Amino acid sequence: MAGMSWELSKEHEDFRRVVREFAEAEIAPHAAQWDRDHHFPVEVVQQMGELGLFGLTAPEEFGGAGLEGDDGGFTSLCLAIEEIGRVDQSMGITLEAAVGLGINPILTFGSDEQRQTWLPDLVAGRALAGFGLTEAGAGSDAGATRTRADLDGGEWILNGDKQFITNSGSSITSLVTVTARTGTRVTDDGRERPEISTIIVPSGTHGFVAEPAYDKLGWHASDTHPLTFTDCRVPEGNLLGERGRGYAQFLATLDDGRVAIAALAVGCLQAMLDLSVEYAGERQTFGVPIGRKQGLAFQIADLQVMLDAARLLTYQAAAMKDAMAAGRGPGPEKFKQAAAVAKLYATESAVTATRIATQVFGGYGFMEEYAVARFYRDAKVLEIGEGTSEVQRMLIARGLGLPVE
Repeated sequence: MAGMSWELSKEHEDFRRVVREFAEAEIAPHAAQWDRDHHFPVEVVQQMGELGLFGLTAPEEFGGAGLEGDDGGFTSLCLAIEEIGRVDQSMGITLEAAVGLGINPILTFGSDEQRQTWLPDLVAGRALAGFGLTEAGAGSDAGATRTRADLDGGEWILNGDKQFITNSGSSITSLVTVTARTGTRVTDDGRERPEISTIIVPSGTHGFVAEPAYDKLGWHASDTHPLTFTDCRVPEGNLLGERGRGYAQFLATLDDGRVAIAALAVGCLQAMLDLSVEYAGERQTFGVPIGRKQGLAFQIADLQVMLDAARLLTYQAAAMKDAMAAGRGPGPEKFKQAAAVAKLYATESAVTATRIATQVFGGYGFMEEYAVARFYRDAKVLEIGEGTSEVQRMLIARGLGLPVE
């Protein structure tokens, strides 16, 4: 990827075709049934691993593709999420969270021992990892975290609860990285603030329970659980990175994740455009296809505009990330701004697109036998996960120099 261009290379387009063929052959025929059954298809997750989708940004020493910087590894990941999400948003978020929230924190902040221990299985898709940040009273306001980790005789003792944690309770989940209070610190102005650290908790650890899966509005085939920690002991060496750096770690993690969620939204937009164009050409009213009616055709035209704009914003932000990995690029603050813009626009557009597509389909769009109903349910959470639309607007306003709270 030359300079700061976000035009896709031939290699990227070839890769997109491979993922699309896989998604259409192995996921699309089953997505509706998985959704109805609330079934998490472990075997398909492992097939995604065999295709190399979890290792696009990981070094070769851990079994990854080693696509970094100018190789456009992050852009490749976004393309994979987009194409998987085009047929099934549940499997799209499974891939996004597995890499962005599972692999990325360990790869970026972990010790050599932690990387060697956990990454090979995660990169290969043999295992999944969750990222335990959100609580009942702490999500966007992570400083309100109540989960505690106290050091005792060379072990961390964790007590607390987490909510809405993806990939945290599947049969192949190997660990969850958990943010917790590990003490307090005094700021330069003399105020006390909680010291937030991140700790690796392996699955099966005594005192760590993944509670029964949520009954969600959408993403039915995605693995999502509340977590509880009751006198849960792990070795002191399970601290991820430096003590007290948990806040900075998850902020960096979420910046990448916002672009990846934008890519998932682009997949949703593409699906809504494809389905709407096809149906508008087939459905007849008053002796002509409904696509002849301006009131409907113009709404579908708007879908094309939203798709193109969302895709360009997402690819631009992904290109910034790859350029930064290559030692170039605009710097973290401009990337943070670009990630927030892409996430905000793409996700809100996706929600609008599902409403339009459902209207195009009329009564059939309200029936679960049609994919637009599933996408309609799945889309809403895109405006919430990895930072709500309100948080994105706050970040964008701050990037403009406005003193917004």
